[in-house]
Parts: sequence; C-alpha cells; structure tokens
Amino acid sequence: MLKGFRDFMMRGNVVDMAVGVVIGAAFTAVVSGFVSAFLTPLLGVVIGAAGDFSSYKATIAHVTFPYGQFLNVLIAFFMTAAVLYFCVVLPVTKATARYLPKKPKAAKRPCPECLTEIPEAARRCSACTAHVEPLTVSTGA
Repeated sequence: MLKGFRDFMMRGNVVDMAVGVVIGAAFTAVVSGFVSAFLTPLLGVVIGAAGDFSSYKATIAHVTFPYGQFLNVLIAFFMTAAVLYFCVVLPVTKATARYLPKKPKAAKRPCPECLTEIPEAARRCSACTAHVEPLTVSTGA
C-alpha cells in the first residue's frame, strides 16, 4: 500500500505540479503586494481619490450595498492581470519566439495503401510498410 503511494508521489508530474503551486502562491503574493503598494495608490492619485474605495456604499430601501469593496477587488484584479501580462506573459512569449523558434514541419502526403501521413521523401510507409515512390522535392530555383 505504501509502495503504491510512494510511486505515485515520485512521478514527475506530481512533483512538478506541487512545485508549480508553491511558486504560483509565492508569485501571487509578490504581484498582489506590488498592486496594492504601488498601482492602487497611483490610480488614486490619477483619479483624485485615496486609492481605497472600501468606504463607498449605497443605501436603497434601508439596505446598504458596500460596492466600494467590490471596486477594490475589481481594480486589483485588472491591475494584477495587466502586471502578469506585461511583466511575465509578453516577455516569456517574446523570449520563446526568439530563442526557441519553431522548426518547420516536413511536408507530408498520404500513403497510397493505408492513407497514413508520411513524409514526401519517404520510400516506405511506417505504418503498413508498403513501398511508395518518393516525390521529387523541388528546390524552387
């Protein structure tokens, strides 16, 4: 029973997921701290408020709606999303495109016997082992 649990825990994807969750939690704290310490007060300076909308509320028919708390959370969400996009997603996407370019895929054609996709230069199908004539690859010159 414990051997099965040990084998499960030692799988690469479980450990990778656990590390990802821990790093994600730590990164969430960093981004939330940045948004609350710098961006929310900056927004308050720009729009002329204190940057804290938690005291905003409306009363309708003797019922109080504290919409300011919702505004704080909504602003923090959009600012967090913007920080993540412009500081993480966009740079990683550009670095991936620059340093790990996609390799062009080899042109394929169907095998005349089994219709499996095979490279154009293939002489034998990898699925049914039928002999096929290779297509002449034009150089474009």
